[in-house]
Amino acid sequence: IIHSADFTLYPNYPNPFNPRTIISWQLPVSCKVELSIYNILGQDVAKPVNEEQSAGLHKVEFNASALPSGIYIYSLKTGSVEQSKKMLLLR
Repeated sequence: IIHSADFTLYPNYPNPFNPRTIISWQLPVSCKVELSIYNILGQDVAKPVNEEQSAGLHKVEFNASALPSGIYIYSLKTGSVEQSKKMLLLR
């Protein structure tokens, strides 16, 4: 069982961004990871990661070139634990 204190979702960089940003996280153990991007209305607009990952530091480049400017939420789920942060796409 993974607890929220056991893994870290880092702030994306750069933020604000246009159109690419890096999202990174640290895992204490191997587990299934789901990274989802939501718009401010809560609609799922992208799922850059949905796979088993090993323990350690991971990162993904998110390309939002097809999305309009605005506030987006990125959410990392591992089992029963979920962490979310805000990011701002400025064109």
